[in-house]
Amino acid sequence: MSRFWSPFVKGLVPYVPGEQPKMHKLTKLNTNENPYGPSPKVLAAIQDELGDDLRRYPDPNSDLLKAAIADYHGVDAAQVFVGNGSDEVLAHIFHGLFQHGKPLLFPDITYSFYPVYCGLYGIPYEAIPLDESFQIRVGDYTGMKGGIIFPNPNAPTGCFLPLAEIERLLMVNTETVVVIDEAYVDFGGESAICLVERFPNLLVTQTLSKSRSLAGLRVGFAVGHPDLIEALERIKNSFNSYPLDRLAQRGAVASFADQAYFEQCQQAVVSERDKLVQALTALDFEVLPSAANFVFCRHCSRDAAALAAGLREDGVIVRHFKQARIEQYLRITVGRPEENAVLLASLQAILAN
Repeated sequence: MSRFWSPFVKGLVPYVPGEQPKMHKLTKLNTNENPYGPSPKVLAAIQDELGDDLRRYPDPNSDLLKAAIADYHGVDAAQVFVGNGSDEVLAHIFHGLFQHGKPLLFPDITYSFYPVYCGLYGIPYEAIPLDESFQIRVGDYTGMKGGIIFPNPNAPTGCFLPLAEIERLLMVNTETVVVIDEAYVDFGGESAICLVERFPNLLVTQTLSKSRSLAGLRVGFAVGHPDLIEALERIKNSFNSYPLDRLAQRGAVASFADQAYFEQCQQAVVSERDKLVQALTALDFEVLPSAANFVFCRHCSRDAAALAAGLREDGVIVRHFKQARIEQYLRITVGRPEENAVLLASLQAILAN
């Protein structure tokens, strides 16, 4: 700590992102990046943008990108907000829609940025326990509250709450904002964006980092009622009027123009996920049902931390959480076939000892 810090900073507990190791010959399966690269159309669009215009500011409203997102999801551009990754979008949501003095509700096992944002913005919260199977129970999200948020599929479990349950949640929570964080929805879930016309308190966030292989560009968005979007625009324009640079905007627009490539990569990840689940099960792992581009699993007799350490010695990086209830689980990103083969070979060797 420094004597120049404000008291507020001293009390913050920051989010710890997934490790980005510098090891050689690394099999990196810890941060849920897409194993397949961006669409060639994205790379070409970014290349075309590399010119004299980089001296000029980008479009502060990202109008072309909003139009592309709106067209893809069948909504109006006024229902779309974009930001520098879905984390920035979520930060503006917490700041603009959850500061009501009442507790925000989210699961006890969920995206660990949520309590960080609550600390940053002084928002009280209640962590609602998942059931014994790590599923969200809609009936638990009632009473006086300042909002509801959870990922769907959930992170780090990968479990998906059916759209009918989302609708049931919205029908009994009409006086508070409900945010569905759909970072992984393209790998097996069903988006709640189709419900935003019926429920003006619903806001759905997504990212281009996962299914569109653009984690390096940092592009996220939210879809909801124009009144909710206006609140986010006010926050954005009081914080950073130019959150998305020219390259990010052009690349993101191009990603929505290559549906064939998107579906090809999506199907490849889902296929490899299914094979990985089968192989892990054969190695005596219990694997939660996943609708994401990762699996969440525990071995029936071996310690998770020891397994993660053993894998690391072989140059295979997975995510191990020390949080209560999940300290014996590993989160493993679905890789390419050759990456998954390296992972499984390493696990077989470790388990044989």
